[in-house]
Amino acid sequence: MVIPAFVLASTSPARLRLLESAGIEPIVCRSDFDESQVQLSDPDELVKTLAECKAKAVIEKFSPTPTTGALTEETPKRSPLLILGCDSVLVLDGEIHGKPEDPQEAIARWQKMRGSFGDLYTGHALLDLAQDRAIVRTAITRVYFANIGDRQIEAYVATGEPLRCAGCFAIDGRGGLFVEKLEGCHTNVIGLSLPLLRQAIDDLGYDVTDFWSLPH
Repeated sequence: MVIPAFVLASTSPARLRLLESAGIEPIVCRSDFDESQVQLSDPDELVKTLAECKAKAVIEKFSPTPTTGALTEETPKRSPLLILGCDSVLVLDGEIHGKPEDPQEAIARWQKMRGSFGDLYTGHALLDLAQDRAIVRTAITRVYFANIGDRQIEAYVATGEPLRCAGCFAIDGRGGLFVEKLEGCHTNVIGLSLPLLRQAIDDLGYDVTDFWSLPH
């Protein structure tokens, strides 16, 4: 079986670091999918739909290089590509939250989160263009937040870190200080579940270790 090139349909630094730490060096391709097109009230369906749409949105960016045949952002659909799209939301008391729009929203979110817990949903869509197959799944991690004061909330929001995260915190950054514990996959909270990714790759008939030394 030909091992496809691995494409990350995201410019998220956290997701890229996770893949690189696992030995996978993906081709990074920004997905310009307009998330406002998808309005769903079920968080599981929402993140799966968005992840798949993001992955599909990058397909047209690839086509063959006429002279060398090298893999670039011009490679055709029929080329051996494995494309990963992801999307995350945090659910608090049944309400779905994405990235806060401004510091005021981030402060209000943290005032609701502190001393409580939320469920972090991350949808994963793995598209295998060579086999014309797609695996779309969700990982859910329960996050328990510390009961921090207003001063700490305001100081954290002032760093700008919460504004870049769907959960309004980065557990691999300053936000890790304000998380008491997790129930579920740790890497899922960072951006993607490595165990789920391994299982999806296995289900497509590949071995995840085949991607460790794959040139791109």
